[in-house]
Amino acid sequence: MTTTNTYLAIFLGSKDSARAQAFFGLPEAERRKKEQEGMAGWKAWMDKYQSAVLEIGGPLGKTKKISAEGISDISNELGAFTLVRADSHDAAAKMFIDHPHFTIFPGDRVELMPVMPIPAG
Repeated sequence: MTTTNTYLAIFLGSKDSARAQAFFGLPEAERRKKEQEGMAGWKAWMDKYQSAVLEIGGPLGKTKKISAEGISDISNELGAFTLVRADSHDAAAKMFIDHPHFTIFPGDRVELMPVMPIPAG
């Protein structure tokens, strides 16, 4: 895979944020309606940018930290990822303005970074 003009979008959010607490505190029927609205928004976003999406990615599960000290369970704000292609970092960032991750769902933000080529060695 070529990494030229390829960007990794990480969807982040805190389960402890006021927005998350309000969202998950909704009555079940109201929360499910909001979830359906969010999925419809996500599908519309995917339709709009389908030619730029290289990897849909998906939700991320529980995290294991592996280090010199061993393996442990940890918690973080990582929620999902998507891989996109755009002409520039700014152009890729503009794709995520008003994304349902934080306009409908209780996500906090999307962080976007270029995927760099592996240095020749």
